[in-house]
Amino acid sequence: MVDQDEKSVDARLGLDRPHGARVYDYFLGGKDNFAIDRQAAEHLLEAFPGFRTAARSNRMWMHRAARYVAERGVTQFLDIGTGIPTSPNLHEVVQEVVPEARIVYADNDPIVLAHSRALLTSGPRGKTAYLEADVTDPQSILTSDEVKNTLDLSKPVALSLVGVFHYLPDALKPYDLVRELVDALAPGSYLLFSHCTPDFAPELWEKAIQVYKADGGDAQVRSKEEITRFFEGLELVEPGVSAPFRWHPDEKTEELVEKGEFTDVMCSLWVGVAKKP
Repeated sequence: MVDQDEKSVDARLGLDRPHGARVYDYFLGGKDNFAIDRQAAEHLLEAFPGFRTAARSNRMWMHRAARYVAERGVTQFLDIGTGIPTSPNLHEVVQEVVPEARIVYADNDPIVLAHSRALLTSGPRGKTAYLEADVTDPQSILTSDEVKNTLDLSKPVALSLVGVFHYLPDALKPYDLVRELVDALAPGSYLLFSHCTPDFAPELWEKAIQVYKADGGDAQVRSKEEITRFFEGLELVEPGVSAPFRWHPDEKTEELVEKGEFTDVMCSLWVGVAKKP
């Protein structure tokens, strides 16, 4: 028998349902996930075998996008929906370019908090902070001590929303959430955004979403047109909203494309980087 205390702990830690951060960790080959996450992940792989490839291409793109922005002089980063740390983390990538970079990580999974020490290993000239918060409450992030003490919102910030918004159905007003976050940032700031799409394999994705909901999760994948709406009012960096492996590919990415591992269907993502005028 499971007593009430165990049930309440499971609920507090989110162990009563799969969590996107832990499912993503499983797809990346991590070990910071639980039986309920692994079960959901395996069910998803049965419905759509490309999830591991999508996760890998998404992470590789995030590294390139963060480096791109850092190379253009941005030294502040706000990463919401951080996920379980997998080295190299965002701050490790950008501090190679700008050692003084300052990064705030935010995630709503208490398990990420347990691993936040890995997110706080800033170089001596920079700074990192972590807070447990939810993207559906932007003000709790923007007004937090972690943001106030680490970032200067009167200067450009790179807002990273990578692989997060496909977990937010329309009922949660995702476009309003992005607009609220971007509105708080100074001109010259950037939005780094990626999102799963059914465009290349609609039947498989319809099945995958049904499976994920049956396992207790919630998700909504969107078309390229719907994803492009998240960038309204911003100036998209070339090549615009793109498959991850076509966005400023590096040698490793091109190698995986040549091998046939990175394809539109297997990645099923739209990504983009845009600047606030």
